[in-house]
Amino acid sequence: MKRISSYIISFFFSLTAVTISFAQSDSTFKFYKSIKSDITDFTVDNLGNIYLISTGSQLKKLNNNGDSAGVFNDVKMYGKLYSIDVTNPLKILLYYKAFATIVVLDRFLNIQNTIDLRKQGIFSVKAVGQSFDNNLWVFDEQEAKLKKIGEDGKVLNETVDFRLLFDAIPSPTQIFDQDRFVYLYDSSKGMFVFDYYGSLKNNFHFTGLKNVQVIGKTIFGIKDNQFFSFTMGDVQEKLFPLPMKEAEVQKMLINPSGLFTLNNNELRIYRFR
Repeated sequence: MKRISSYIISFFFSLTAVTISFAQSDSTFKFYKSIKSDITDFTVDNLGNIYLISTGSQLKKLNNNGDSAGVFNDVKMYGKLYSIDVTNPLKILLYYKAFATIVVLDRFLNIQNTIDLRKQGIFSVKAVGQSFDNNLWVFDEQEAKLKKIGEDGKVLNETVDFRLLFDAIPSPTQIFDQDRFVYLYDSSKGMFVFDYYGSLKNNFHFTGLKNVQVIGKTIFGIKDNQFFSFTMGDVQEKLFPLPMKEAEVQKMLINPSGLFTLNNNELRIYRFR
């Protein structure tokens, strides 16, 4: 965990530098290379490793130079893959919503664990995320509770019923554990911030964000063809231009190693100038 924490700290400061570079120049990005393959989706971890998903449900890992670093061919073992979490590059989470099952891979894409949430009476989950202590967060839609579960799937802790907290219950699709807080993002209701005791600390009405990330105390995302960032304590969010129109790409991610875009089976990588 200490090693991962150092990666996260480095990642946070790198992204802070990114926002500064955006402010200084409109030509922040320089095209680096493209990868043309059978790609339906992708994600990037904080070390710059790229994870590609093909139409045949193969998961392929590339290092930050674009060289192959591992292959996992059983992505469809529980049906359609709903989400992939690479927050911790040493512990990759594959979530299968239809079967309420989480498959945990190591950095070589070998299966380390399988968690069937249904065995714990959890049947409806849209958001799964890593916790700071190597456990997992899930949001139980049926009980309207944020729950921390162990590697055996057993519930370790949970919040009160959200129906007691909100008139309109959030339905988060992403969970982030950062800097002693847990962030739940619902694109129609915004970002909800809780402490580890389950107390609501903030609700930011940043709706409609895509490709959301939370690093340290900063929320990042894409909104209206602009790069979005907001740091706790700031008065307002920051918006910076992107090098292409959002409508031109299927997916777009930003991290310290650059900007990544996917369109028509081509992953384009841009480096910061």
